[in-house]
Amino acid sequence: MKKIWIITKHELQTTFDSLIAYIMIISFLGFSGFFTWFFGGDIFYVNQASLSTFFNVAYWTLFFFIPALTMKLIAEEKKAGTMEMLLTKPITERQIIWGKFLAILLLIIIALTLTLPYYITVWSLGPIDHGAVWSGYLGLILMSAAYISIGIFTSCLTNNQIVAFLLALLIGIFFHVIFSMLSSNVTGSISSVFNYLSLSTHFESISRGVIDSKDIIYFLSVIFLGLTGSEAILMKRK
Repeated sequence: MKKIWIITKHELQTTFDSLIAYIMIISFLGFSGFFTWFFGGDIFYVNQASLSTFFNVAYWTLFFFIPALTMKLIAEEKKAGTMEMLLTKPITERQIIWGKFLAILLLIIIALTLTLPYYITVWSLGPIDHGAVWSGYLGLILMSAAYISIGIFTSCLTNNQIVAFLLALLIGIFFHVIFSMLSSNVTGSISSVFNYLSLSTHFESISRGVIDSKDIIYFLSVIFLGLTGSEAILMKRK
């Protein structure tokens, strides 16, 4: 665990040193704030003490931002030849993957923490469902973790950052949109399978304040498969 934390701190520091973290955080706050308060939701106009608009905006904003953050994690090191040098050190492929995974997840959590003034402001408008708010944040964190694992997986597949970005988006579109569309266009057990595979189904359930074990298991399964697949690719390369 100590080695994972060392990699996490190094990766997080590198991200902040290259201004990527600042650009991501400012862009995220800008997009989510604009569409929540002015363009899409206009919370003051509808005068409802709810953050549902913010969660819907963040749901899509993070979908595009996360592949941009993960595309370089492994692909850049493979292209520069530093991955081989890293693997010669007394650390395992699993520790590398988990260290990089936690670094991006912490960056997302920092960005979400900076949106807490939204929560306080909406609370001042009137009674708010605090359980739904906190479960909504939990849903965003779990969704982000799932997409980070997918992004790391695609970054392991190629040396090209753009290819890794596009692959992560392509896989993400299936979880984000296509499985849900397929579920609504078929019936029976096949519909149930597509509905379960749809990430939006589980996110919407959690964001409404319903924390079900099947939703938690779903997200943890996607994370596990993404990180395990990434580790297997690195081990094969070694």
